[in-house]
Amino acid sequence: MIIDFKKIHFIGIGGIGMSALARLFKSRGLEVSGSDMSRSEITDALEKEGIKIFLSQVAENISDDIDCVIYTIAVKGDNPEFAEVKKRGLPIFTYAEMLGQVSSDYYTIAISGTHGKTTTTAMTTKIFQDLNLKPNAIVGSLLSESKSNFVSGESNYFIVEACEYGRSFHNLSPKILVITNLEEDHLDYYADLAEIQGAFKEMVQKVPADGFIICDPEDENLKTVINEAKGQIINYKKYVEELPHLFVPGGHNRQNAAAALAVIEAVKNIETEIDINAAKESLKSFKGTWRRLEFKGETINGALVYDDYAHHPSEIKSSLLALKEKYSDKKILVIFQPHLYSRTKSFLEGFAEVLRQFSDRVIVLPIYAAREKPDGTIDSMMLVEKIYEDKAEHADNFFEATKLSLDKMIGTDWIIVTVGAGDVSRISNMLALTIVE
Repeated sequence: MIIDFKKIHFIGIGGIGMSALARLFKSRGLEVSGSDMSRSEITDALEKEGIKIFLSQVAENISDDIDCVIYTIAVKGDNPEFAEVKKRGLPIFTYAEMLGQVSSDYYTIAISGTHGKTTTTAMTTKIFQDLNLKPNAIVGSLLSESKSNFVSGESNYFIVEACEYGRSFHNLSPKILVITNLEEDHLDYYADLAEIQGAFKEMVQKVPADGFIICDPEDENLKTVINEAKGQIINYKKYVEELPHLFVPGGHNRQNAAAALAVIEAVKNIETEIDINAAKESLKSFKGTWRRLEFKGETINGALVYDDYAHHPSEIKSSLLALKEKYSDKKILVIFQPHLYSRTKSFLEGFAEVLRQFSDRVIVLPIYAAREKPDGTIDSMMLVEKIYEDKAEHADNFFEATKLSLDKMIGTDWIIVTVGAGDVSRISNMLALTIVE
């Protein structure tokens, strides 16, 4: 771990990965500050933990005693803080670059894949904690027990969620690599599936001969990815039947749990005293994470409210099937906030098909642009039309969507689930007036 720096500043500290890394440095005794454009649950929590937060991004935030800066790739070159750092010639790293440097000192377990990596990372972390393996971990969500996305441990294990966007996971050097699955995604960066497979193949080849690649080797999209692997291939699918009944619903979560259990089997090569039955017991009590099919409470009319980060057709399908499995007698209202113009355009048909088939009513919000500029060729009304207007309707804003959801007809026989990678969870917070334990 880098110890040459004394004060580190984060540009975009409210991001899930950035905030976890900020917590890591704070736990190691460094002084940490950071900026973001708006207040959030995460920035509020960081302030309570003693991290100085600026809710604007101006050059003056880069004080004279800052000797290192970490920034999110969403930051543009004309950002005043970024420009000031460049002007001064301070050491500056992306989140992924710094994560690679920090994790290089550890036995790194990287959890990758198109879907399920956050939950798999959280499950793996919980098992390690429950087995007293004292891991360090960075998770792409907030753990239900600690309400944090960072775990500080005393061992040499570092469990980390590894994102393929921008090939950022290539900064990691894992001894164990999990690939939960592989599909087309991030088509604003990758040209097609073949290019995504190439990025994953390069990641696989970083795993040494004494390491492990945990995946489904029968997955057609993975066969060319792993065909030149040096590390040992472990098929996580063979652990599905060994799983106990899980608290979290859905077949996708059983696959996530199987991948986590496969990690424990791999680590048994080092930790020979590991009790695999204790690992299974740990999975039984896993309660999920923030914004991964998270139960929020009830509306004033008695409808159950859930919130989910899903932003790909396959993810939405898995989440809605899980709700149908758990509540077979209830109807589902989805409040969907499409994420990115490019993703909405690429998966327009897929989103429409999934929402049409697996929900009873859909409210579609304007597209959450995130890092993208407006695109005049796509909008959320196009998705409403694809779903069919007798089932779907458009809401111009959160207030309108909330008002539609509080229709007296949406009562005890309904589930309302807010879906998307943007800020749509704010609606679930407004709807869930009654918290049910």
